[in-house]
Amino acid sequence: MKIATIVGARPQFIKLALLSRELRKEHREILIHTGQHYDDNLSGVFFKELRIPRPDYNLNVLSHKQGEQTALMLEGAERILLKEKPKLVIVYGDTNSTLAGALAAAKLSIPIAHIEAGLRSYRKDMPEEINRVLTDHLSTFLFCPTQNAVRNLKKERITNGVYNVGDIMYDALLFYFREAKRKSKILPELGLYKNAYFLVTVHRAENTNSAGRLKKIIDILVSLNKPVIFPVHPRTKKYLKKFNINIHGSKIRLIEPVNYFDMLMLQANAMVVLTDSGGVQKEAYFLNTPCITLREETEWSETVKGKGNNVAGIDKINVIRAIQKFSYIRPKNNPMLFGNGNAAKKIFKILRHHYKRSWIC
Repeated sequence: MKIATIVGARPQFIKLALLSRELRKEHREILIHTGQHYDDNLSGVFFKELRIPRPDYNLNVLSHKQGEQTALMLEGAERILLKEKPKLVIVYGDTNSTLAGALAAAKLSIPIAHIEAGLRSYRKDMPEEINRVLTDHLSTFLFCPTQNAVRNLKKERITNGVYNVGDIMYDALLFYFREAKRKSKILPELGLYKNAYFLVTVHRAENTNSAGRLKKIIDILVSLNKPVIFPVHPRTKKYLKKFNINIHGSKIRLIEPVNYFDMLMLQANAMVVLTDSGGVQKEAYFLNTPCITLREETEWSETVKGKGNNVAGIDKINVIRAIQKFSYIRPKNNPMLFGNGNAAKKIFKILRHHYKRSWIC
């Protein structure tokens, strides 16, 4: 059976890696890259490092305003789906690539499988929330990472085709972590030692596009008493320059975005991770590294209930208090809330059972 997978952003490449291996054992996968992330540090390096097959199509959409970017992806995905005629379209997460792929498939009456379904922040002013809600309501198969995600869907009366398979990013971490420890040289290259630095990622539009919020975040980082390693997303870099935010003389070390293996090692050895990324929150949780979320909410409530994640927003006092608390109470997280590391295999088996005789072409 022919399946089309549509991806476009760094976290989706990580989620794709292991499921693609499973799917390609028995069928043909058409891989469509929208080009939402096009910088080699956010795209090409992941395909090489995680040994993901080269995309069959690249839409090269690049950066645009939300509506224009989604429209270009929708038009490109529809054109390819009409040509390839897959029996199923797989989308991941909550980006514009996710929504565009789901809309293109739905308008062509092609069943959709949504990996990482059921997440909710309950903030309608958040683009990712709109993307994930609409995609869930269009999908035939909803593969949830946690039981809480299943409950979220039930609140919206979505119960058919819903499966709690576990978190596919947990699969990836378990699969690649030993290789990352062996191959990554990021710590000696940066002169870093375990628990002797903070790791920061900031990329969401609500934080980067607002001069006030971005300045508050930098002010928090400047006040920290240990080196701050800050892999800078292209959008963040653009707005740091636009708003003329100066970090000179501080302990902040801006570096280029890093590959998956290096990011795992930076997270595993940090004293505390500060982030607005959902994926980084989870990876820190899996690695038992304390995390502070620089937002007012999180989709990953499991990480908060497990006391491994403190949602502090961008209030300096809240952030400092959270860091102090983590300095004497280290979390002992329970990754099993996110499954047993076999999400990709479970998804493959569910799809295989559903399609039965038509699976192998």
